[in-house]
Amino acid sequence: MTGPNPVSIENLWVRLDDRTVLEDVTLEVKEGDFLGLIGPNGGGKTTLLKVILGLLKPSRGKVLVYGMSPETARKRVGYLPQKSLFDKNFPITALEAVIMGRYGRRGLLGRYSTEDKDAALSALEAVGMEEHADREIGALSGGQQQRIFVARALVSEPDLLLLDEPATGIDSSRQREFYELLRDMNEKMTIIMVSHDISAVSTYVKKIACVSRKLYYHGSKELTAEEIEEAYHCPVEMIAHGIPHRVLREHD
Repeated sequence: MTGPNPVSIENLWVRLDDRTVLEDVTLEVKEGDFLGLIGPNGGGKTTLLKVILGLLKPSRGKVLVYGMSPETARKRVGYLPQKSLFDKNFPITALEAVIMGRYGRRGLLGRYSTEDKDAALSALEAVGMEEHADREIGALSGGQQQRIFVARALVSEPDLLLLDEPATGIDSSRQREFYELLRDMNEKMTIIMVSHDISAVSTYVKKIACVSRKLYYHGSKELTAEEIEEAYHCPVEMIAHGIPHRVLREHD
């Protein structure tokens, strides 16, 4: 028997600082989905991820993660925030940075186990960074650092992976390789990814939703021109799914 969907959201409203950030959002994310969230800055994409994580409480509506409250299900969820801030001069190796993702699994003595270290090494291998395990993270390139942060999100062995602008800091020449890595990981877990890169999203994800206070979603890669224009507040003529380009009419 199939279990509950990774994410079930019904009639969600979120207000922050007396402002409605998300309005009447309903969303079902199914097992094995790779959902891309697009939309303008301030449209509520990151807020939606934080609600799924249980870091923000909805003003109204129902949110379930694997049939549980987001707080209860959090151990089944990996998260890569939009910006992973760290001191590049801090003497920490890639392996040490990744093993921090096992923090919630430490025993009563607060020590990492051999199992934790093995899981961290496996996560580094999954993102192609195992040979850099003993290098200080500050000495790595931006793209390599981002792979380390993805590994840290993976080391807890999540069923659901939430990614907020994961290609930030990765050279354009390396982004294709990075997105292909995410597509490979999608074989083992459900992924929700926030991105401004519409071309990449339309090429690599399975489904697209547009978030601009409201949610525009049909369970596929297809969004109408009218929905895109309403979300972005500018006239988008075409988004060619599977073909990495977009066309905009002239506008202010």
